[in-house]
Amino acid sequence: MPTLLLARHGETTWNRDGRLQGWAPTPLTDRGHEQARALAAAVDTEYDVDRIVASDLRRARQTASYLADRVGREPTFESSWRERDFGRYQGLPHETVFEDHERLSLKRAGREAVDARPESGESLRDVRERVLAGWNRLLADSGADETVAVVAHGGPLYLLLGAVEDRNIVDAVTERTQHNCALNELRVTDGAPTVVSENRTDFLDEVRT
Repeated sequence: MPTLLLARHGETTWNRDGRLQGWAPTPLTDRGHEQARALAAAVDTEYDVDRIVASDLRRARQTASYLADRVGREPTFESSWRERDFGRYQGLPHETVFEDHERLSLKRAGREAVDARPESGESLRDVRERVLAGWNRLLADSGADETVAVVAHGGPLYLLLGAVEDRNIVDAVTERTQHNCALNELRVTDGAPTVVSENRTDFLDEVRT
């Protein structure tokens, strides 16, 4: 029975400033580095990790490096786990984009926003298809008793967990939370994944605010 551990990257400068990151090479803050160390320690203490897969964006790479050092496994980096590409809106404040462009706002446009693409960017449906393709490859490659840790981003995790729990894209993105370095555990039985824990952050209690 494969065990899949899914984690969001640590806090970045643009998380802190409330800006859309997309594919930008944003670095972790000092707090983000502390979160990544705490995540690595918790995973190493509670699980025997066989493999690490991560988004190839800088913030995920930095977060995965702490886990790699702790468990002694070299990560594999894959673009399928990247955050949504926000195109020309990358770097702008969240509020500015979603207030000025109603078609992109799930809260204001609802289902129509699922297929809306920022100029030169991706729609939420595009991201979901990309992430699920990576997820299906991961499941196909996972051994029966293997534990695989994945370091990704908030958007992909919302969409993946929503798909696993058969929730629509709007609900998957608007009704759940993924904190920086939150941990999610899924177990796969007869090819069917089940969410065991979601958005777990108890091990981050000692990280400074």
